[in-house]
This record gives sequence, C-alpha cells and structure tokens, in this order.
Amino acid sequence: MTPNKDLVKFIKTARSRGFDDYQIREPLLKEGWPLDEIEIAFNSLKRAKREHISFKNKVTIYLNNDLLKLIEKRAKRNMLTLPEQIEDILRRSTLSLKKGTLPKEKLDDLLVSLFSRQKRMRR
Repeated sequence: MTPNKDLVKFIKTARSRGFDDYQIREPLLKEGWPLDEIEIAFNSLKRAKREHISFKNKVTIYLNNDLLKLIEKRAKRNMLTLPEQIEDILRRSTLSLKKGTLPKEKLDDLLVSLFSRQKRMRR
C-alpha cells in the first residue's frame, strides 16, 4: 500500500522540529487518522532511511503516568529536561555496573530499578 504523501510530509516536519515518533502518533490518532495509514507512513520513512541513518543510540520507552511524573519532578529539581534526566539515570546505572558494585536503591529511583540487574527479594 502506498503511504499518504501529506502524512509522510507531516511526520518529516514533526521529526525535524524535534518530536519523537510517539509524540507524532498520538495527535494523529486523536485526530482520527487510521492506525494502519500512520504505520504505513512511518514504515515508508524507515525503509527510505534504513541505509543512511542508524538509530542505534535511540531508545524508546513507555512509562506509566506515575513514574513519568516522578522523573519529571526529579528532572525539574536537577534543572534537566526529561530526556536528559533519563539519560543521566541510565548513565549512572551503567557506570555503577561497570565498577562492579550495585548502587543502593533509593525509593525515588524507580527507573534505575527497571533497568537494574539486581535480583529482587519478594516480601
């Protein structure tokens, strides 16, 4: 199936303005665009750029609202943007693992616990 040219153009423009794919999909769905048309447009862009761009350093995660609010609060406290805060949490987690010591878990550090290799004890 051929992608909708206007939809592809919209996605390209939104990406160039710094929006990620999730932020682009949500409003399209809310405006009534069929999911299959949206996916066809995104897939056409992936095929076109697959040979030219590597997304190896891009990670997409979906967070529940409570966790997102906690991370946003922490980012504000640290004067960081949300992506910078998440990158900082992941970086610190990785550095701790490289040193061979696992950090002591803090109650407000839920994201690190999601990526931690430390085994959880059942209570």
